[in-house]
Amino acid sequence: MQTVAVIDYGMGNLHSVAKALEHVGAGKVLVTSDAAVIREADRVVFPGVGAIRDCMAEIRRLGFDSLVREVSQDRPFLGICVGMQALLEHSEENDGVDCIGLFPGQVRFFGKDLKEDGEHLKVPHMGWNEVGQTNHHPLWHDIPDRARFYFVHSYYIDAGKPAQVVGRGHYGVDFAAALADGSRFAVQFHPEKSHTHGLQLLQNFVAWDGRW
Repeated sequence: MQTVAVIDYGMGNLHSVAKALEHVGAGKVLVTSDAAVIREADRVVFPGVGAIRDCMAEIRRLGFDSLVREVSQDRPFLGICVGMQALLEHSEENDGVDCIGLFPGQVRFFGKDLKEDGEHLKVPHMGWNEVGQTNHHPLWHDIPDRARFYFVHSYYIDAGKPAQVVGRGHYGVDFAAALADGSRFAVQFHPEKSHTHGLQLLQNFVAWDGRW
C-alpha cells in the first residue's frame, strides 16, 4: 500500500485534506511533522493557510524548507493554497517575506481597491471561480476546462515562468491558479473543498507517476 504524507507544520486544515485523500483511495495517509516519515512517503502533500510570515517561520524552524526541496524532486508532490505560495520566491504579505523559491515568481496583494468593470471586488477572494487549463497535465484528467474550484486568498501568484502555469484564474487580475514543474504540482484553490472536481484532482494526484 502506498503512503501519502501530509506535511504538518502547524498551519492549515490538515485533517480535511487527509480525509479527502482517504476518500479517493490514497492508501495510507499520514499527517506528520516527522521528517523521516515524510522522506519515506510515496507522495507528499504540502497544505497551508494563514499569514505567510508565520508559515515560513515554522517551515524554517522545522527545516522543512530544505526537506520540501528534497522530497519534491523525486516523487509526486502537491502544494495547496499557502503551501503553494510558500513555494514561490517572495511574498508581499507581512511587509515582504522570502519563501522557498522552488518556482520563480512573486506573491502579490490583490489590493484594497480591486475592481472589475467598475465594480468593487471584495478581498479576500473567497468562493467559487473558474480555472482555465493553460497546459495539459495528468492532474487535469477528467476535469473539464474552466471547471470551478473553491478559493480563499488575499494574495495571488504572479508566476515568473509562464511555461510552468498550467491553470489560470481571474479576479480583477489574471493569476496563476496552478503551477507544475516535473514532479511538483501546486494549486491556489482548495481541492478538498471543491467537491467533484477537487476530488478528481486528488484522485489524479494519487494515481500520478510524477512525470510531466
